[in-house]
Amino acid sequence: MALIEIENLEVTFDGGDRQVRALKGVSLSVEEEDSFGIVGESGSGKSTVLRALCGLAPVTAGRISIDGKPVPSPRDQAFYRRVQMVFQDPYASLHPRHTIDRVLSEPLAIHGFDHAEKRVEQALEDVGLGSGFRFRYPHQLSGGQRQRVAIARALILEPKIILLDEPTSALDASIQAEVLNLLDRLRADRGLTYVLVSHDLAVVSHMCDRLVVMQSGEVVEELTREELQAHDTTRTYTRNLLTASAGFTRSPARPR
Repeated sequence: MALIEIENLEVTFDGGDRQVRALKGVSLSVEEEDSFGIVGESGSGKSTVLRALCGLAPVTAGRISIDGKPVPSPRDQAFYRRVQMVFQDPYASLHPRHTIDRVLSEPLAIHGFDHAEKRVEQALEDVGLGSGFRFRYPHQLSGGQRQRVAIARALILEPKIILLDEPTSALDASIQAEVLNLLDRLRADRGLTYVLVSHDLAVVSHMCDRLVVMQSGEVVEELTREELQAHDTTRTYTRNLLTASAGFTRSPARPR
């Protein structure tokens, strides 16, 4: 049994005089300790899958389950102890008037964790910042440092599933590599399961074992990392994404 199962997921937004079908029967499965990618152009629905999974988008049909059990609606504290999300823009996702100490302490207080000070210091160490950052404000940090804080906040409740919504797209290329390597290390050290949304196929190729390609709210293709790197695809849409993805070069073809 897969850790995460999504079956025939539908999400429809009410646009006033019309309705917008953001997801149209999306199905996918993610194994435990897997790193799973969702790719597609802007507006394809890839981020909506993550938002539906964590309860931030209205599910109009379909089923989402973890360990074979349907996720509750609304999501409860037990869900958020197990599933956390890292958003695209680290500045927008951190309260500008809260110190990093408060950003990391609040979820511990909400969920009743003890030894909060020790946990906050350890979380900062785990993401390569250190306790000297505890009483700084988000505007005093670089983009890469803010994203490390966002990752620390997601990890501080000791979840097993991390949803990553374009986690490096707002960062410079050199900082992107540092953050991706950090995420790789954390997954190996903690046995985490990732679901990563990205438009950057080089990032997905680096991070993910398997991926799905989305277009207009639907899954159009599923690939392994090896198939992606070899450009071994059957869909014109996927080939166009590969062509358009800057810096993503073809690997030698797989032996058949």
